Amino acid sequence: MEWIILVILSLAGLTLGWTTRWLYAKFQLTATEQVAERIKKDAVRDAEAIKKEMLLEAKERIISERNQHERETRERRAELQRYESRVAQKEDVIDKKLRQTERIEQQLQEKEKAFNKREEALSFEEDRYRSELERISGLSAAEAKQLIIRDLESEAKHDAQTIINKIENEANLAAEKKAMSILVTAIQRVATEVTGDITVTTVTLPGDEMKGRIIGREGRNIRALETLTGVDVIIDDTPEAVVISCFDPVRREIAKTSMEKLVADGRIHPARIEEIVAKVSKDTSQRIFDEGEKALFNLGIHNMNNDAIRALGRLHFRASYGQNVLVHSKEVALIATTLAAELGANRELVKRGALLHDIGKGVETDSELNHAEIGMEMARKMGEDPRVLNMIGSHHNDIEPSCVESVIVQIADAISAARPGARKETMDAYTKRLKNLENIATGFEGVDKAFAIQAGRELRIVVHNESISEDGARSMAREVARKIENDLRYPGRIKITMIRETRIVEYAR
Repeated sequence: MEWIILVILSLAGLTLGWTTRWLYAKFQLTATEQVAERIKKDAVRDAEAIKKEMLLEAKERIISERNQHERETRERRAELQRYESRVAQKEDVIDKKLRQTERIEQQLQEKEKAFNKREEALSFEEDRYRSELERISGLSAAEAKQLIIRDLESEAKHDAQTIINKIENEANLAAEKKAMSILVTAIQRVATEVTGDITVTTVTLPGDEMKGRIIGREGRNIRALETLTGVDVIIDDTPEAVVISCFDPVRREIAKTSMEKLVADGRIHPARIEEIVAKVSKDTSQRIFDEGEKALFNLGIHNMNNDAIRALGRLHFRASYGQNVLVHSKEVALIATTLAAELGANRELVKRGALLHDIGKGVETDSELNHAEIGMEMARKMGEDPRVLNMIGSHHNDIEPSCVESVIVQIADAISAARPGARKETMDAYTKRLKNLENIATGFEGVDKAFAIQAGRELRIVVHNESISEDGARSMAREVARKIENDLRYPGRIKITMIRETRIVEYAR
């Protein structure tokens, strides 16, 4: 019975608890709904207030922008009115100018018509006068025109020639004075011998019996000497002398020195000849290098290739027209350096190029190139400055000079080669040069006679007075000079003197 009561009580407690819980929850729900309703009303009220404020602000902004727009519109309208007024004024001005231009154009047309009528009348008068002039003068208009043109052309040529002669005389006078001053200064500063040493190819013997010892048994001694030195030993009837022949000056020098030592020693046989030639070759090779170094030291030139030094040293044994080539090269370097100093050119570069200008003559080669081209190629391999290459290649005008230093080297080379006593010239070459000068002059039309005088340094030309005018003689002198420059090779310069005279001869009987 008791457990039934407990069950009933439990059920009653559960029911009571659930009921209490339900009532509490319902109460809470009602309170929450009331709060939410209140919040909702507050939110609606706040939203209405914000909406009213925003509407007010929007209306105020719209009103403000409308006022601004109306103000800008009024200003633009006023500006447009001003522009329209200006445009209207300009249109009035343009209309006035157009009307004025039309009036001017009409006046011009009327004047043009009047001018055309006047031109027609003048043309008619001109034709009439031309016909009358042709009738009176006996010349047509074209013939008269040609006559006037010829007269004007002749007068213009005469005036032009007069101006040219005046300019040339003034320029030549000034240039000659300046050039003379520079050249005299350069030559005065160079203190070298008047003539260079000439390589000797004859060996003097103490007696004619020495010739047999040089030849040796069955010619073995002379064959050994010729084989070792590469020269030809000529033994003839010349008393107490032996001639050594060879194109290579160094070999000729080795053979000459070896023979002199053999003659002085007296022991002449193949073994001794081989010993002496070997020793002399070694000494000559060292001498060649020493001569090259000496030339560089005397001129103050540094950083030179050993091959170039040897090539310079070989020039000591080389002669050109009797002038020692190494002495000539050093002289050219000194003259060129002085000229460069006077003219403001690069002195060190000129000195180097002038010393090396004939270096091709000291190179052992079988090439068919001339010494300027060989020297330029050698300098290129040595890494020399391109201007130095041009100085070497252009000193005989094989190529065009590219800088003032190259022209200076040409001038210095001409001074060294052309000064009195510097070189020897064969009689055949001398007479041929004079003959060529006279032939060039007599090849011009109007020349009567031509004479080469002053050892070929002056050419006097006698022209026909009737066929050559004074101005024509001046022009011919320039043409002869240009032809000589283009056709001939010559040292120094050649003076050309034109002679034109009138001789009238009458006899009283």
